[in-house]
Amino acid sequence: MKPRVLVDAAAVPADRGALIRYVDGLLAALDQQGADLVIVCQRADAERYARLAPGATIMPGPHAIANRGARLVWEQTGVPLLAQKVGADVIHAPYYSVPLRSEVPSVVTVHDVACFTEADQYESDRAAFFRSATRTAVRAARRVITPSKATRDELIRVVGADPTRIDVAYHGVDPDLFHPPAEAEIRRVTSRLGIHGRPYIAFVGPAEPRKNAPNLIRGFARAVEGRENPPALVIAGPAESGREVEAAMRSLPEGVMVVRTGYLPFGDLAGFYGGALAAAFPSRCEGFGMPVLEAMACGAPVLTTRRTSLPEVGGDAVAYTEPDSESIGAALRALLDSPARRVELGAAGLARSREFTWQMSAHAHLVSYQRAMEH
Repeated sequence: MKPRVLVDAAAVPADRGALIRYVDGLLAALDQQGADLVIVCQRADAERYARLAPGATIMPGPHAIANRGARLVWEQTGVPLLAQKVGADVIHAPYYSVPLRSEVPSVVTVHDVACFTEADQYESDRAAFFRSATRTAVRAARRVITPSKATRDELIRVVGADPTRIDVAYHGVDPDLFHPPAEAEIRRVTSRLGIHGRPYIAFVGPAEPRKNAPNLIRGFARAVEGRENPPALVIAGPAESGREVEAAMRSLPEGVMVVRTGYLPFGDLAGFYGGALAAAFPSRCEGFGMPVLEAMACGAPVLTTRRTSLPEVGGDAVAYTEPDSESIGAALRALLDSPARRVELGAAGLARSREFTWQMSAHAHLVSYQRAMEH
């Protein structure tokens, strides 16, 4: 018997980052596989989820849950009652907010453990909140889903999680959004960004310390030092940046071009990645590494690190570097000097990206739901 699953999508943030791509991709694939879904969401998202999962029951939450504090309270009180009302067998919390007292068993997704392993890179109050929420969710949930084996292993190490209750479900990639772009797609995006045909290295991500943007900026400056007609480094992501990013920008030598675009819509990412000489993600810590997979799916040669989950995603289809600026500079220089290597990596990354599908991810989630219901 297929379990009836209530998915609490009310916590999905408005910025539509990696979390929304996870929830969107998963729900669409679950619906295509005939899962019995009830999706709880913000009222503003109800129509979109109805399009994504036409076979699901969509239940908008109260207006008040647009406020984060009210939402957290409602998730502890309203969601368990709603689960009983609709006859759910399992509650899936795709973020850290899992009901602590519920007669319906729950499954929670823990995306990473950076708040433990990179705690010094966060504001102390924020890190403490996420550490507490993660510990609580792992204790309260019947099953825990992680997006990589590395995150599973770290969760066991830093939280003492029970390994017999953890299921690994890799993320997928949406080929409609992320694909090798046509030249017209590349021109449209690069012209809008003011690049106008200039070669560039692409980076997409927030200004979180673990994303390592300051060392990427410094490493890029090393890579293009003395180079005639050097490419630009184009950084896409939220406009706000930390002190280290600002300091790295101020230290750039004359003639080194770093462009900060701010947030890029999903529809621009294929053209942005696919038009780049390479996409660089020298992260110190990732729960999965969604931008790495998405850049690979667009045919971009990718440079990343061997930290945490990233080798699980990149395999032998990407180039690797240590996260310090000197190593990043040397790795970028090697890619810039070898067009043949870039072509090889682009083809290998595209082929490997096709191994990561939301259909496979949905199947792994369904197994986890079944286990939660049966135990």
